[in-house]
Amino acid sequence: MTQTTPLAQPSPMPTNGALPEVAPRLTVRSFGLTDRGRQRRLNEDQFVTASLMRALWVQQSSMPQPPVQYADDRGQVFIVADGMGGHRGGEQASALAVGAVEQFLLNALRWLIDLDGSAEGSVLREFKAAIESADACVYAAAAANSELAGMGSTLTMAFSSGSDLFVAHAGDSRCYLARHGKLQRLTHDDTLVNELVETGVLTPEEASRHQFRSVITNVVGSTQKGVRAEVHRMTVEAGDILLLCTDGVTGMVSDERIAAVLLNSVSPQTACEELIRLANDAGGNDNITAVVAQYA
Repeated sequence: MTQTTPLAQPSPMPTNGALPEVAPRLTVRSFGLTDRGRQRRLNEDQFVTASLMRALWVQQSSMPQPPVQYADDRGQVFIVADGMGGHRGGEQASALAVGAVEQFLLNALRWLIDLDGSAEGSVLREFKAAIESADACVYAAAAANSELAGMGSTLTMAFSSGSDLFVAHAGDSRCYLARHGKLQRLTHDDTLVNELVETGVLTPEEASRHQFRSVITNVVGSTQKGVRAEVHRMTVEAGDILLLCTDGVTGMVSDERIAAVLLNSVSPQTACEELIRLANDAGGNDNITAVVAQYA
């Protein structure tokens, strides 16, 4: 479902008594799409696009007013997860991971909507805790059912409120930002071959063909509890395009083609549809999921 939501940007109160300048509002349109691909029997990917908002539920009042009132400020949440594990374990792992993060965000709503500079550190800590909560949830479910032993999931999530963007990540699903015609990867692949590239053992070209390129070294759940969550903050601006996707996209479509799709698509929906078409045309070797958000 496509969403168009105004995101308020806070303006500091001046000290000279003048009225504060009203900062321009960012709007965001988002869309998510997932596809089984052409080689897999099940789709073990999951995605979420959601709005978080403050609401006033009126129980009693001496004056006429709506029973529910919503604040103008909203936050946008985007999540992708790629499950792994036999006997439908991957499907369950990704669903559990996403569900755990959703519940965490609902309980943390008080700070998600009202951000300021002093809150940045606590927000990053809370997002790290959200991924750790998902890790504990998936690990516990696997430990309780021998048929699900070892199941795990990648998890990449982004939260934006006003011009603030927070990204949290574990695994090899990715988050990209397209700005001024250039594509920037915001996440780091937690894979064996990527570690070998970073240490100089392999070149990027060798890594793309390596037999162990699918070995992930850090996921939510799996055989050992204790995920390493990557979290960071940046600023978004009008014209930015955000992409979250699983390796069903990045394993089939080059960064150059991804950038072209994001920059030339008229809407998040057409961008998602084109990315999935390109991945399937290239072989569709894995489940394919993309979430695109356009800021204006």
